[in-house]
Amino acid sequence: MANKEALRDLQQRLAQRLQTVQTQADSQSWLAVLVGRDHFLLPLSQSGEIFPLTAIAHVPYTQPWFSGVANLRGGLFGVVDLQRFMDPQAGARDEQALAQARLVTLNVELGVNCALVVDDLQGLRRAEVFKSNDAAAALAPAYFGCRFQDEQGVAWQELNLQLLSQTSAFQEIGA
Repeated sequence: MANKEALRDLQQRLAQRLQTVQTQADSQSWLAVLVGRDHFLLPLSQSGEIFPLTAIAHVPYTQPWFSGVANLRGGLFGVVDLQRFMDPQAGARDEQALAQARLVTLNVELGVNCALVVDDLQGLRRAEVFKSNDAAAALAPAYFGCRFQDEQGVAWQELNLQLLSQTSAFQEIGA
């Protein structure tokens, strides 16, 4: 009888711990990046690994924002210049900007072997560091999530990488 009660107590404690872990995992966390002069939040659950900007093999007859392909840990990834994708008028980066640039891969669960060029990493952010948030502007792309403002007054735009990777404009790399 005591063994049954002990087992039941153990099951209850495990269920409570599992619920606590799931609640903590559900809280929003992002990788904060700089793209051009804009601040973006990439959901950690949709982001993959971070790499220094490496040799990128150019692919002919592609959109200007498609930088080419890169070998990252033995896998081939299409490389998208996020700044040029969102702003086709954006110019090329100078050498100093290229030295700071990083590649952020999309999470393998999204099913897209893609890396995004970002200008700088700004660290990790949790929802608690922002003092306000608003819905994306009415004319914003579908992959824009909420807009946040931190305590220093900096505006941050959330990017839903899953929606981004599913847009037809993102998938059509041919020129």
